[in-house]
Amino acid sequence: MKIIPRFTLLTLLLAGAAAARAAAPDAKTEPKTEAKAEAKPEPKPDAKAEAKPEAKAELVKLTQGTNGETILTLEPETQKRLGLVVANPAATQWLPEIRVTGHALDTAPLSDVLMEFGRALLTFDSSHQELERAKKLQRDENISARAFQEAEAAYRQNFAAVMAVRLKIETTWGKRLANLTGEIVVPPGTPRKMDPLLDELTRSAGLIRLDLSAGERFADPATARIETLAQHDQPLKAIFFDKLPSLDAQTQQQGLLFLQDQKNPRDFLARGEAVSATIQSSAAPVSGVVVPADAILRHAGKGWVFVQTAENSFVRRELALDRAVADGFFSADLSATNQVIINGTQTLLSAELSGGGFNTGQRD
Repeated sequence: MKIIPRFTLLTLLLAGAAAARAAAPDAKTEPKTEAKAEAKPEPKPDAKAEAKPEAKAELVKLTQGTNGETILTLEPETQKRLGLVVANPAATQWLPEIRVTGHALDTAPLSDVLMEFGRALLTFDSSHQELERAKKLQRDENISARAFQEAEAAYRQNFAAVMAVRLKIETTWGKRLANLTGEIVVPPGTPRKMDPLLDELTRSAGLIRLDLSAGERFADPATARIETLAQHDQPLKAIFFDKLPSLDAQTQQQGLLFLQDQKNPRDFLARGEAVSATIQSSAAPVSGVVVPADAILRHAGKGWVFVQTAENSFVRRELALDRAVADGFFSADLSATNQVIINGTQTLLSAELSGGGFNTGQRD
């Protein structure tokens, strides 16, 4: 057995330890490299790749039409995601009408002026008889020229007095009511007969004044549905009578007179009773559609509606809001073949105003 010297043994041990230490870092480095390779998150690039198409799908493409209108283009998936719903407006005919307020007139002033008119007629009829008598005497040369001139002057003065009172009736109550007083000059001795309607008007509150808004005019009024605080659920019918000849000096409103079409005196309004009414015109009906209230937007003080012009295209059109009906607003500019957006209009307006995004827009 060969004996190994101590020095040689020590040298071998140190060399083995050094080799072990040199091998240890290599062993630790390899797992770290593998760990780093395994730790690379592969889903993150996929998540970003999925997010990009979704963001693009929400965008709205804006283009300008030939008439300067803004056209919004949305893919079908985007329309579905935004919940857009289209519908065809219902065809209808609209009879021009307007909402107004007014009151039942107190006809006591009319009674006073009619009594004044009656007294003027009595005086005039007397002077008329005197003039006719003077003419007969003149033919027989039994009257002086002065006496004839006085009879003729009295006739003219009394005629002018009657015309002055009649003019007062016409300028205050209208020409039609003034015409109910009948002819002024009748054969002497002929009984005068005024229209019975005058007596009815002075005894009841059947005459109603309805005032249009300042600066507003309404052609060819026909009938009106009268609503009162006491009978707001049972409108009364009234028939157009006449337009007042002058505007109210303070409010600048045009007054219209209507006759209450009621046979039962208990249904007549009280004098001075306030009313609201819907006046209908006698003009021919206008053809159009009823735009649902859900389809209407208010922006910049105007009404708007989105119309689908193609499968993926939408255009905002102005809608006049002066013709309200039961389920929305009447429009003669649209037809039953048009498709309007009834759900999602606020989103489209927001997208248009923000250049394709969804950040602004208001809806009433």
